[in-house]
Amino acid sequence: MKEIQDFNDIDMRVGTIVGVKDFPEARKDFYKITIDFGKLGFYNSSAQITVNYSKEELVGKQIISVINLGYKKIAGFKSKCLILGVNYDGHIILVRPKKIISNGTSILW
Repeated sequence: MKEIQDFNDIDMRVGTIVGVKDFPEARKDFYKITIDFGKLGFYNSSAQITVNYSKEELVGKQIISVINLGYKKIAGFKSKCLILGVNYDGHIILVRPKKIISNGTSILW
């Protein structure tokens, strides 16, 4: 069984998407995404959200992401954070703050 400390170790932050590119090298439909986490810097991620979001509408959106899981290489691309989403009716919906929050702000529970 997982301990509460395992959850406490997860570092979730608010970031703003500043760049989105197609990711044709991936086996599924993914985007390559660059996220600004303020003083923490810029992180790259990949996300399978091409069905619900165009590249243009993603730029400027704030998202919630886990930033301390290490990185995962997907088709040679280094994904450094995990963007949070909800599987709704077979489509991923991004978890987002309702108001504009400073990039890098920690998510508390």
